[in-house]
Parts: sequence; structure tokens; C-alpha cells
Amino acid sequence: MSGNSVNPWRSCMSMLEVKNLKVHFPVRHAMFSRVRETVKAVDGVSFQIARGETVGLVGESGCGKSTLGRAIMRLVEPTAGEIFLDGENLTNLRGADLRARRRKFQMIFQDPFNSLNPRMTVEDIVGEALDIHGLTDSSSARQKRIAELLKDVGLDPAYAQRYPHEFSGGQRQRIGIARALAVEPELIVCDEPVSALDVSVQAQIINLLMDLQQDHGLAYLFIAHDLAVVEHISQRVMVMYLGKIVEQAAARDIIGAPRHPYTQALISAVPEVDPDTKRQRVILPGDVPSPIHPPGGCPFHPRCPIAEARCQVEVPVLADNAEAHFTACHLAGTPITAL
Repeated sequence: MSGNSVNPWRSCMSMLEVKNLKVHFPVRHAMFSRVRETVKAVDGVSFQIARGETVGLVGESGCGKSTLGRAIMRLVEPTAGEIFLDGENLTNLRGADLRARRRKFQMIFQDPFNSLNPRMTVEDIVGEALDIHGLTDSSSARQKRIAELLKDVGLDPAYAQRYPHEFSGGQRQRIGIARALAVEPELIVCDEPVSALDVSVQAQIINLLMDLQQDHGLAYLFIAHDLAVVEHISQRVMVMYLGKIVEQAAARDIIGAPRHPYTQALISAVPEVDPDTKRQRVILPGDVPSPIHPPGGCPFHPRCPIAEARCQVEVPVLADNAEAHFTACHLAGTPITAL
């Protein structure tokens, strides 16, 4: 294993830089209880995203993916760490200062229905951001810009006077994408944007996001649990487990040659398109540990089929143990056998 890399993929071209980000939530067991514990939803995450790049973020439900995305958006307050966008520290911005910077980074939410106000028309939903940031100087310019945005996402501008309940799930997600595009952002955090959609519609939305990236030079943090979708859209992939990044590499390397035991188990669960291709299924023992009481040492060691004694006491560092392939594992690259 080569030297430590607390902040891998460092580049002077990076647009977003996250440094040792932590999001901890206090928990009380009863109303009058003095016992206070902490859920470590995100526990020391560092990474970067370059302009025009898509970085996928995968992991089991409850690993902290969505919390990380919301913390970057400042919808959840970080407990510690720093977030830089174009070299500016966003971590301590508040009020009008933060609102002004939000033009640069937007979010597409998982649920395309609950993320839209049911009492607002499409015109008002998409146009709200234009109004807040003063991006149009007349009602005619506003209407023209909204029509352009709807066309960009594949919707008829005539739909502008309709309400969210009049659309299908895929169409509602297109409205959410149009809303995110309204302020001409540089970065979009996509929080499982296709998981609530039918498979055929998922492909349409993924292709739309890729086309928009090409046209507008967007960068994406693409959060998902579907590795096949992430492989298709991402240049790099990060694998998250119990609030930490355990592996990070080019998408083809993560899918084709995973080095962390957890990633190997995830890949083994992806269905093969070719029925003649047989992949060994790895079933991990036990359940994901509680983020309130994470295990000592490597967070994955209670479920790891190849864990050694030192894995229980020594925390592995996310390090480059192959060419630009970062893994937080003492035994990185060791294949695990099917159980």
C-alpha cells in the first residue's frame, strides 16, 4: 500500500472540494433522559469533482449517501469539515451570502412528486428561481426563459400552466431538472433521481442528464444504489459504507476490478445481462452496524469474510494502492469467496 491520500484525486482543475466532512446527529432515548448519543451519518469524507465530471456515489441504504449530498447543498449543516466551490469556502456562509452562491450548485431530488409544490403551476415552480435571483427583467423574458427550459428537458412549453399532479413521474422529474437548470448552475447533486421511476423512464432521464451535461458543461454528484446506472453515467465512482468512503476509482475499475471486499460483494449482486455469464454471488453475514455505535478499527470488519485481527483495531486509510485506485482496506485486492 502506498502513502496516505486523505484527499484523493487532487487537481487544480477541481471545482468542488470536500475536506473531512462530518455530519453527526444527536439522539436522545427519552424525553427526560440525560443519555445523549450521536448518529455518525457522514464521518470524515473527502473528495473532489472536476468541471464537467460525473462522480457516482453508491452504497447500501442508510450508509449516508443522501446526507452527504444534502450537506454539500447546505440543506443539512455539517458538524465538521469544509466545502469549497471554485475555491470559495461555503461552510460558514449564511443567509443572503449562501443564497447568492446557490446559483452555482443545485439539487435534483429522489421523489419527483414531493419535491414539487402541488399548489404551484409548472411556470411558477421553474420561474421561482428566476425571481429569487433576479435573472429576468420582464414577464415576457421570464415566460420565454421558462419555455426554453421546458424545451431543454423535453417538455412542451404549453404545459407551463399545469400542476404537478397532471404529469407522470418521469415528466415531474423533468420539471425538477428544469428548475435546477434555471439558475445556470455549475454543479448538480443528483440524489437518486431515477430510483422512483419505471425502468424505461429511467433510461430516458439518464440520457437527458448526459445530454444536458454535454450542452451546459455541468458537473454531477450522482447518488444511487444501482451500480449499472452509476457505471453508465459516471467517470468515477465512490463506494460508501457506514458514513465513510471505502473505495474510489474510475468507474470501469470499480466495476471490473473492485479491490475492497464490500465493493466486491456489491458487484456480485448486480444481475448479468448475458444469461451464460455466471458471477459468484457473495452474501455478507450479519447486518450493517448501527451508526450510533460503529465498530472499532475497520467499519466493515464485522461482516468481512477475510478480516484479520488487525482489522478490528486498526482503522484503514483511504490510500492509492493501485494506479489511481483508492481503497480503505488493509487487505485491498484480496478476492473474497462466495458464501
